[in-house]
Amino acid sequence: MVYYVIAIVLVAFVFDFINGFHDSANSIATIVGTRVLTPFKAVLWAALFNFLAAFTTGTAVAKAVGSGFIDVKLLDANLIFAALLGAIAWNLITWWFGIPSSSSHALIGAMAGSGLAKGGLAAITWGTKWNQTLVAIVLSPTLGALVAMVLMFFVMWLFYRVRASRAERFFKIAQLGSSGFLSLAHGSNDAQKTMGVIMALLVGTQQYFVNETGLLHHMYIQNFDRVPYWIEICAYTAIALGTFFGGWRIVHTMGTRITKLRPVGGFCAETAGAAVIYTASHFGIPVSTTHTITGSIMGVGAARRATAVRWGVAGSLVVAWLITIPAAGLVSAAVYGITRLFA
Repeated sequence: MVYYVIAIVLVAFVFDFINGFHDSANSIATIVGTRVLTPFKAVLWAALFNFLAAFTTGTAVAKAVGSGFIDVKLLDANLIFAALLGAIAWNLITWWFGIPSSSSHALIGAMAGSGLAKGGLAAITWGTKWNQTLVAIVLSPTLGALVAMVLMFFVMWLFYRVRASRAERFFKIAQLGSSGFLSLAHGSNDAQKTMGVIMALLVGTQQYFVNETGLLHHMYIQNFDRVPYWIEICAYTAIALGTFFGGWRIVHTMGTRITKLRPVGGFCAETAGAAVIYTASHFGIPVSTTHTITGSIMGVGAARRATAVRWGVAGSLVVAWLITIPAAGLVSAAVYGITRLFA
């Protein structure tokens, strides 16, 4: 069983890598779409700030994911393994079709699916974290759009008398900072979700490591009070590497198909999205970086004129968001059923 748990920890880091790979578009689409950085330089920049997030935020989101959605008494290796496979499967499906769905909601939906498969409705701890997460599905892109729109209006007023060429040069430089801020916020929220799953796994299987010595002793975790340093560093490293290798199919959707972006718009969208995500991380709310930055891009486009946003593309993204939690949950429930047959 010890080696089975170790293997699941490795699968969790694979999910974290795929999360970064899938969500790299969130961090780089705007800066690539405005041609401020080449794709290679953009992913390198984003990956650096994904990792630096390890030193700038706490672990409130990790604790929420690990203990806020599923009854901790039901946590075991099979449940977590099924949840990870369900989330990975949905991420890869949406990546293949270029759909910027939420890795966060895929993971939460997958945990709910495997939890339901094991313990029925009683397995779900309906309460604060579920309420916050479900509300954030609507609230995070809405806030992103509103903050981006207000910021765009303010910037246009502030630079009204500045020559267009001079403003363009300024925002090409400023967008480096806003893009880094967005990647920092992305890492602060998304890497913690993997940390939370690993914590849930190790707390649920602590009996197998209580007598272990050496390196394996570090996998003995009794509660969710403190996330071990090795989990934090490995999680941030995995998501940074995933971001570096990038998900180019989704970059096209986020950077060009929703609305046409210029450096000033990219700056406003990234700054607004980062502010919303970082605030959520501070309060321990797992939000979708995909939802938030998409809403911010829409807000920037709508600040120019309503017709600047391709609302048909936006509508298709909303459909994908709505089905992510149940779809990932169904996959993980099926995987849990199969693993139980061989357990």
